[in-house]
Amino acid sequence: MIVPVLLAGGSGNRLWPMSRELFPKQCLHLTDVEQTLIQKTLKRVEACGIDTRPVIVCNNDHRFLIAQQLSDINRSCDILLEPAARNTAPAIALAAAFVAEKYPGATILALPADHIIDDATAFSQAIEQGLNFAQKGKIVTFGVVPQYPETGYGYIEAEQFGVASNITAFHEKPDAATAEEYLQAGNYYWNSGMFLFAANTLLSEVEIYEPEVYQCIAQSLSEKYVDLDFVRAEEKSFKESPSVSIDVAIMERTKLGVVVPFSADWSDIGSWNSVLDAMPKDAAGNAVVGDVIVKNTENSLIYSTSRLVSTLGIHNLAVVDTPDALLVMDMNQGQGVKEIVAQIKQSGRSEHRRHSLLHRPWGSVEVMNLGEHYQVKHVRVKPSASISLQVHKHRAEHWVVVQGEADVSVGGKAQSLVKNESIYIEAGDVHALHNTGEEMLEIIEVQTGDYFGDDDVVRFTNNYIESIDQ
Repeated sequence: MIVPVLLAGGSGNRLWPMSRELFPKQCLHLTDVEQTLIQKTLKRVEACGIDTRPVIVCNNDHRFLIAQQLSDINRSCDILLEPAARNTAPAIALAAAFVAEKYPGATILALPADHIIDDATAFSQAIEQGLNFAQKGKIVTFGVVPQYPETGYGYIEAEQFGVASNITAFHEKPDAATAEEYLQAGNYYWNSGMFLFAANTLLSEVEIYEPEVYQCIAQSLSEKYVDLDFVRAEEKSFKESPSVSIDVAIMERTKLGVVVPFSADWSDIGSWNSVLDAMPKDAAGNAVVGDVIVKNTENSLIYSTSRLVSTLGIHNLAVVDTPDALLVMDMNQGQGVKEIVAQIKQSGRSEHRRHSLLHRPWGSVEVMNLGEHYQVKHVRVKPSASISLQVHKHRAEHWVVVQGEADVSVGGKAQSLVKNESIYIEAGDVHALHNTGEEMLEIIEVQTGDYFGDDDVVRFTNNYIESIDQ
């Protein structure tokens, strides 16, 4: 039995402004208008004939977003929540311990949730080859045959090239000259971050080489509990685990490592350059998404999510436009986007963390306009869903229903609202909202006051255990 484990904990800083901390790249329609990256990964696994219920490892902030991704394609998975970010070794070890408990003797196919592989047949063949080694107690990683001297990937040095081989060494992302040397040497692969191993084999190696990680994970999993559709690992023990990658913790030290070559198209979609490479292009080498007009433009990516974007006389640029942020970037500077994100974060802004459109377990809220003393939002509440009983101290709110039916409670008094009806909520009024209809409830919310921070709220009930800045 092969159990797919999808690692969905990353944030994709280099794909800002589309990817944000609270809406990471695995949940974006980056290269496919029909499917997000995590949805494509799930379907790719199914196409390989693997039908065991997958396990998805993600962090708490993304849990409802991931659940919605599954619902949108009518899939069910075990969603295992990491209490904190501790890199890939604790995440994979946690999943291995969970799988070993649920499916004794199972083999795990561990995959990043945000990669693109278009050739499912080649992928299936690589898995079949790797399974022969995994069943013999080996820890298999898949090395991608390099097409050019890429500096954005780590590398695996193999004893033999072109066949399953023992691993000589792992190498971090190189500079351009070193990447060229790797390519010329002929026995280096791109490190895909994909693994195949028996769950108990991996756990034994973690216990040998990283006993502290092993002990923390074992304790955390032993105290797991179910919260709605999620499995929560115990927080205190998990946070005590060292933060270390699976390569450093295990693969660089184990005697059981084997690399299986994978020669089909593969991309980790780690930069706007890789998005451009993965998309269909016009005769001038341009890829466009959204409402875009290009003229005298070459080898560029133009990405619009809301409004008309036009380009004239540009070459080798990425132009990525979202409602609250615009990136214009030389394609040769793709690895530097994370420095922009760091600067935004250090300045105390919020654009690194969230979009103006925020997805919540009960629906969504989008900031339409923001002034010094007012804020206008478009609030959408799913059928039968509710916004928790709460109070704001510094702002008043005026709600206008534009679609659907709502039950509203203000100051302990309940009333029903339908389309074109409204209600005023003063600062200090305890209030709640419930969608009583069978369609999406839509409200225009006008907030007035001097402070609109996320901490200006006290929740008295919360069915979703959501953090205030989600």
